[in-house]
Parts: sequence; C-alpha cells; structure tokens
Amino acid sequence: MAIYQDDINLNTHGNGDMHNIDADVQAIVAASGIQAGLAHLFNVGSTATVGMIEFEPGLERDLPELLNKLAPPSRSYGHELAWHDGNGHSHLQATMMGPDLTVPVSNGRIVQGTWQQIFHLECDNKPRNRQIVVTVIGE
Repeated sequence: MAIYQDDINLNTHGNGDMHNIDADVQAIVAASGIQAGLAHLFNVGSTATVGMIEFEPGLERDLPELLNKLAPPSRSYGHELAWHDGNGHSHLQATMMGPDLTVPVSNGRIVQGTWQQIFHLECDNKPRNRQIVVTVIGE
C-alpha cells in the first residue's frame, strides 16, 4: 500500500468562480505511480467546495445560481450578525456541498464518466487563495 500527497493551489475571484481541476488531479495521480486505489480531494477552508459535474458553461452558471437561491446572501444569518463579513451564505453553501470528494483510481487514472469533471467552486464573497489537498492511496 502506498500513499502520495500533493496540493493544487488556486486563486479565485469570489462567489460562483468555478475551476475545472481534472488535469491537476490527473497529474497528481500520475506522479503518485499508483495504479489502483483512491484519490481523495479536500478543500482547505470553510467557504469553498469540490465535486463532480459536467463542466460546461450552462452548469458552470447554474450551480452557483442554485446555491444562491438555496442559501442567498443575507445580513440576517447568525454568522453575519456575529462577524459582519457578508459571507454567512458562503459557509452554508460550502457546507451543503461538502469539503471533499473521493474518486477511484484504475490503471493509473481517475475513473470518471465521459461527462464528469472534477471542479472547485468558490462560495466566499471575495477572492481567495485556495489549497486543495489530493491524497492518492493504493498500489
């Protein structure tokens, strides 16, 4: 059993900024030398998320719009009342989506369908420097 870990670093532009990180994840899996196992991605921070989607312009617009409907910007969130930083909705959106993703690795590549790409989505209301930790475990 081998374990390999590396980071993906992104600069985001604020709420709704989505990045396709497929190539970055695949490069880390290839560098690991692991042929069969799991790749686990973890977004460091409480106001962004990672997941899988068909990465195309319509969904790149639709997902942030949906999250803004489910947890819209508001000054009435308890977080906002305590901190006055305008990002209570950002914490809720990221919590709904979750901070991590695990995908299988087979033949030295991540396993995904034709229309599945790995994304990072910024939920915060301002630009951020983001770190995604990728851990590859297997043989």
